[in-house]
Amino acid sequence: MNDSTPHRVIYVAPPLTSEDRAVLAEIHQMRKQLRHVLRTPNRWDGGLRRSALARAIRGSNSIEGYQVAEDDAAAALDDERPISADEQTFLEIEGYRHALGYVLAMREEDFSTFDETEIRAMHYMLLRHDPSKSPGRYRKGPVHVHDDREDRVVYEGPDAEDVPALMEALVASLHDMADIDPLVRSAMAHLNLVMIHPFRDGNGRMARALATSVLTRSDIGEPEFSSIEEWLGANTDDYYASLAITGQGSWRPRNDAHLWISFNLRAHHMQAQTVARRIQEAAETWRELDVLVTRYSLPERTIDAAFEAVLGYRLRRSTYLKRTQVEDQTATRDLAALTSAGLLIPHGNGRGRFYTAGEPLQQIQQNRRSRRTPLTDPYPWMRPKLAEHPRPGTKPA
Repeated sequence: MNDSTPHRVIYVAPPLTSEDRAVLAEIHQMRKQLRHVLRTPNRWDGGLRRSALARAIRGSNSIEGYQVAEDDAAAALDDERPISADEQTFLEIEGYRHALGYVLAMREEDFSTFDETEIRAMHYMLLRHDPSKSPGRYRKGPVHVHDDREDRVVYEGPDAEDVPALMEALVASLHDMADIDPLVRSAMAHLNLVMIHPFRDGNGRMARALATSVLTRSDIGEPEFSSIEEWLGANTDDYYASLAITGQGSWRPRNDAHLWISFNLRAHHMQAQTVARRIQEAAETWRELDVLVTRYSLPERTIDAAFEAVLGYRLRRSTYLKRTQVEDQTATRDLAALTSAGLLIPHGNGRGRFYTAGEPLQQIQQNRRSRRTPLTDPYPWMRPKLAEHPRPGTKPA
């Protein structure tokens, strides 16, 4: 049964504990350091930003069951076709790429305000490939989240007739909470949209895109690295458990949202550590690639392709052409030289041909992984607490 509070009441940000405030301070310190590093020109910067966006797209979609390889998510960024993803899955990936692209584009001006039309437009971008899901329009009927594993409904959204007023309240909250830390404001936007469940489909992805939008408009740091979508995708069970504990099965905006806030702060802390590690690894990797390129007398422009191969990407000639802006014959010679040196391994023929990391690049990748140290968990008590809650496999019913 839905909460009996007035329709315009939504979840409100809870007071932070001393533990939360300490974690928040650490996150902002890491983000400050990250901003300083990324605002200094580096040759590896473009590749790292591209992979960060690909991971965010992949992570957010994987939560909904749309599984793609990271390089197929990167292909969507380049307007390339996927190597292995099926057509329907790739359409979902492309839709999210459009919505996330809009989110990032809006950071460039003073777009600190939000409105319902914008949120609905983002939903249209997300699902315009499937008119049956009513892209850009609020639902007209009930919505349930179904646990496929246990064959039961685990969440019931508020009545459809209340959705417009609730979304109006959500947008108002984004303006009213201007004095609240952007990480908390982002988490509350995420929670309220996913609990209102205003659309027939795509609510989870929309909630995560809105959360990222709040961050990118808050001067939180480098936008491509501000979201936690990758981390949520890698920790889907914990994500669902934190939502389930907070929501308790139906629209209950009086419920305490503190666990949800702490869960999001944990995600930001862990993601910030991951990004810092990747930046260090990228610098080390480029130094090693410099040595290889010099050894085999390869053009410097080939380092970017070698870097993506170290990341585990499958490289295509069309992508290489687009990214290096060289002539067709030059691209052919470059890829042949990389192959001859053993840095790339070719697979397939014709338009389906792609390249993967050869033994020297695989060794760089293995060395990089072996040197990694475990991340520090800022809330060591949280995972055991979330583990007490059943792990649902959910989808809208």
